[in-house]
Amino acid sequence: MAGRAMAEIKVALVEAGYAVQTLRLASVPFADVLKGDASKLIQFALDLEAVCFVHGIDYATLGPARPTDSPECFNNVPTALGGTQNIFASAIIADPMGGISLPAVRLAADIIRRCSTVAVDGFCNLRFAALANVPAGAPFLPAAYHGGNAPLFSIGVEAASLAVKACAEATSLAEARARLVRLVEEQSQKISHLVKKVSGVRGLRFGGIDFSLAPYPEAARSLGTALERLTGGKVGEAGTLAAAAFLADSLDRARFPNVGFSGMFFPVFEDAVLAARAAEGRLSVSNLLLYASVCGSGLDTIPLPGDVTTEALAAILVDVAALALRLGKPLTARLMPIPGKAAGDEVIFDFPYFAPTRVLSPRSSGLGGLLGGDETFDLAPRSR
Repeated sequence: MAGRAMAEIKVALVEAGYAVQTLRLASVPFADVLKGDASKLIQFALDLEAVCFVHGIDYATLGPARPTDSPECFNNVPTALGGTQNIFASAIIADPMGGISLPAVRLAADIIRRCSTVAVDGFCNLRFAALANVPAGAPFLPAAYHGGNAPLFSIGVEAASLAVKACAEATSLAEARARLVRLVEEQSQKISHLVKKVSGVRGLRFGGIDFSLAPYPEAARSLGTALERLTGGKVGEAGTLAAAAFLADSLDRARFPNVGFSGMFFPVFEDAVLAARAAEGRLSVSNLLLYASVCGSGLDTIPLPGDVTTEALAAILVDVAALALRLGKPLTARLMPIPGKAAGDEVIFDFPYFAPTRVLSPRSSGLGGLLGGDETFDLAPRSR
């Protein structure tokens, strides 16, 4: 049923003039499907990929490993991803009820290290993310997972081009904001109308639209292009934070059935301008996380040295988790150590959705001190 419903929704969107990049299926957390038997994860991944192929679904996710799952659930993820091409996975490292799990942080960091060696170019980490405060229902992979009960579907929109258009044609901040709000509301209304007609026939629940300013690796669809139109400078310079906050605030003012992040992505590999600014040395892991504090989805497709340690990765992940809980917002980390590359080295993938860039320094000596233990600790959202 899911395959037929998605195919019908795709046809409706394409006939209305929208380009549908991919169809994606999100599972409940895989430990629930496997009744906690992590030894079956690899076969489950293979079976899921085969079912998706039969039904015309481009990608699927196994769902997340959770802090309450056995360590084997985390440990088997790299092999499951390495044995497939179109399967994604994730790991929850923090949530409001359980706090930040330092064991889960380290297990997720170990997944990233091991995934970097599955393929010679480190590409496997494109299909894995650590999740902090991310609820079920978001459509963007690898973060997507289903919360259980009745099936639902959501729409993920690559909307950076709307921000570029709104800012390019505006003569003031007020005009740029009004244009962006109007464009988002117009498109979301049109999309909602189309998909609700199909979902009504199929009896599927519509979860909403993740109207994020997700980019594409060309200047006309780059979040960086919009940011630089606002600041008059280069992404990474002072003023970038204010520009990011302005665009995020504009999205918040738009009225539509939102789900997931509905914010801004700063994926270094997937945005032509961000990739160029990283190559110029203007972007660091720290200021990308700073921008996430006012808008984004976290750290996304970040190239790191191939010899980065598990503890250094854990230190980055725990910062993402802390920011997510203190600000009460969903954040992810999709980190990509590149084998054989050091900080500053050029990295080019033969992949149409990646732009050339350079490897960033993790600027981390590892997670130690009191944070080097195996505790789980709470962080309440800031109240004043």
